[in-house]
Amino acid sequence: MESPRPTRADYKLPPDGDLYAGAGESDGVGEDSRSRWEAPPPPPRANPDFSALFVVLEAVRRSAPAELQERLTSLIREALLTLRSLIDWYLERLDRKPREPRVEDIPID
Repeated sequence: MESPRPTRADYKLPPDGDLYAGAGESDGVGEDSRSRWEAPPPPPRANPDFSALFVVLEAVRRSAPAELQERLTSLIREALLTLRSLIDWYLERLDRKPREPRVEDIPID
């Protein structure tokens, strides 16, 4: 289970409110000013969430007349097939060995 995203309350600001005061300075103990504020870095985002996009597409498709629904369905299908072929192409490209650079011998006179 993923940890919840940090909120504004999770980040502590310096008491004087100046975000840039002492930026880059060291307090002599080896900690810079950012670590004094104890602001945790934001968690890395693993995968984008496309569920909202799919809900919107489905709502648009259902609200259209029957003839237009068929066209929208085929358009979405073609877009997904195109996306799939792009992913396949990119994965094939990643699996290939890198090309050797062309080296040409130049005679020295």
